[in-house]
Amino acid sequence: MPFELKQPKQPSVPGALYRPLEEMGLAELEALRLVLRGGSVVDWRRLDFTTAAEVDEFLGLNLFDLEDPRDERRLRAILGQAVEYLRHAFGYRVADPVAMPDDVRDLFLLASGVAEPRKYRRIACVVLKVMHVIHHLEARELLFRTPTRESDLSERVDRRIMGEAARMRAGGMPILEFAGSVKARGSLVTKLIAKKESVAAQIFDRVRYRIVTETPEQIAPVVLHLTRTLFPFNYTVPGQTQNSLVRFVDLLKRHPRGAEIGGQLQLPPDLERRDPSEPRNEFSGRGYRVLNFVVDLPVRIDDLLPPLDPMADELGRIVFSLVEFQVVDRATAIANEAGDSSHDRYKRRQLKRVLRRLSRGLVVPKRRRRGGS
Repeated sequence: MPFELKQPKQPSVPGALYRPLEEMGLAELEALRLVLRGGSVVDWRRLDFTTAAEVDEFLGLNLFDLEDPRDERRLRAILGQAVEYLRHAFGYRVADPVAMPDDVRDLFLLASGVAEPRKYRRIACVVLKVMHVIHHLEARELLFRTPTRESDLSERVDRRIMGEAARMRAGGMPILEFAGSVKARGSLVTKLIAKKESVAAQIFDRVRYRIVTETPEQIAPVVLHLTRTLFPFNYTVPGQTQNSLVRFVDLLKRHPRGAEIGGQLQLPPDLERRDPSEPRNEFSGRGYRVLNFVVDLPVRIDDLLPPLDPMADELGRIVFSLVEFQVVDRATAIANEAGDSSHDRYKRRQLKRVLRRLSRGLVVPKRRRRGGS
């Protein structure tokens, strides 16, 4: 089966792939923060694009190519649905420069406050938030209506991710390990029984990729790189980040312009200090430290849709596949495999919970002593 027809456009930024913390600007730190805390772009009040070329790179990560008339029609169709929703649900008067821009990229530049009229920044941002949700909903519907096996989708995802891993290694990125795994059926059953609130549709780590860097300071630049070459930051799954390793407030303190950038952030710089919502795996040891986050990776399925299939015009040609990334540095990876934090201890605690739930209400016969009657 052929691989998806389109790959994310690679960024046109010159120089080495590795971008150290001190070279990151506001837009990059905002995207990085979204991943580190498992936030949502629906809570943002602006974007940070400065040029049409930057918008093209972002759309490329979302697997849209404005040079393809089908992709431009698709984006305008999503835009039309978003405008109709806002007008009918809230009575918003969406101005024509936002509702019908001459160039779709203008919508992103308006939301960033760099295109005229600047008074439309807020409404452009609101429209893009609704577009984000509509695109995701319709991509999910497309996946359900397309005869695509989960294993085939995972294979496409793996090719793309491991292809990027190879490029990162060839480009000199400080990566000691970049490996993928698929959770076994038995592990899925155990997880579903262990957590009362879990159902099969909520298993986010069926497909997981583990990345190990040489030092803790390299984790943030590696994650930022992934948001620029592999997955769009806007499809980080909200509320599914476990981060006991990289504190955003510490990144700001280490950044030479941290104080200046802190005053321009979407959300207060000390939010993570006050935010108690970070999920923690109850079966992990107390000393276990990790950055886990989940993304909905866009995947093109043009080859699975006939050229004149009306469903492609109705729902597009992009679906999503959930992928979990686990990122640690070398020293933390070693520490996580020692004592109470080890994977073996983790599995024991999880299986103990499963057995307790399964055996509740049952009388378990005692073993007879040897030699007894």
